[in-house]
Amino acid sequence: MPTILGQNQYGKAENRVVKITRDGDTHHIKDLNVSVALSGDMEDVHYSGSNANVLPTDTTKNTVFAFAKEHGIESAEQFGIHLARHFVTSQEPIKIARIRIEEYAWDRIATSGGNSQFIGADEVKHSFVRKNQEIRTAQITYDGESWQVISGLKDLTVMNSTNSEFWGYVKDKYTTLKEAYDRILCTDVSARWRYNWTSDEQRMPNWEKSYEQARKHMLHAFAETYSLSLQQTLYQMGSRIINSRSEIDEIRFSLPNNHNFLVDLEPFGLKNDNEVYFAADRPYGLIEGTVLRDGIEPQIPVDLTNL
Repeated sequence: MPTILGQNQYGKAENRVVKITRDGDTHHIKDLNVSVALSGDMEDVHYSGSNANVLPTDTTKNTVFAFAKEHGIESAEQFGIHLARHFVTSQEPIKIARIRIEEYAWDRIATSGGNSQFIGADEVKHSFVRKNQEIRTAQITYDGESWQVISGLKDLTVMNSTNSEFWGYVKDKYTTLKEAYDRILCTDVSARWRYNWTSDEQRMPNWEKSYEQARKHMLHAFAETYSLSLQQTLYQMGSRIINSRSEIDEIRFSLPNNHNFLVDLEPFGLKNDNEVYFAADRPYGLIEGTVLRDGIEPQIPVDLTNL
């Protein structure tokens, strides 16, 4: 045979599942986008077309929705763990299951209070507005023995309007950028962090608390770092998380530098004292890097688009 089969996987991608938990009149929302990828003994289906070892992708879709009912959705990570364990342990040909999840957050809408002209307005606990901040992410991989859980977020836009500089860089004949001693620092944070929980024998992290705390430390480090470069800020954000959260060993960032250029207002007889900027969406600097606990080998892919 002139060719052989390489790595392969299959599954149902982007299953949009919304779970409503009704606690009396108070409702809670979990809004997920779940993608399932399965791999294992799948040579025959590729070589001969035999589907004897193939669990239909439609079945994986149905499982996602059934599990939302049977197990509930405590967290993206826990839901992914339920799914991955099920696929590997219930289907002998399946050796590895990878579950990728995006979670979309919702805020409860505050009502107008007891003085509202509308009857029952102060009792509404079922109305929400979707947050337009970050998207939470999780990837759970299980091979029947060990786990890998990589959580994170993307599209979290942050800005420091001062306490950022950029100067002392290499200059050559093509350099036109002026040194900045007071600039806006703005980026859309994409981050993935890896947990050191790998076995059912270990104590499982509190996934919801861990996410909230990692996000908090990330934002605190961004706000509290007097930045001489976005690279410096990246390292401080990663270090703060790893030093504060013992369950996390590795974190990888992809940080576009959302440039804000000072507008020249002199042609109009106006002085621009770091007040008016032009927000340029492209091209942009892209700063990426991994921060690790000392002694740990990296496992998060360098290219986050492949995660």
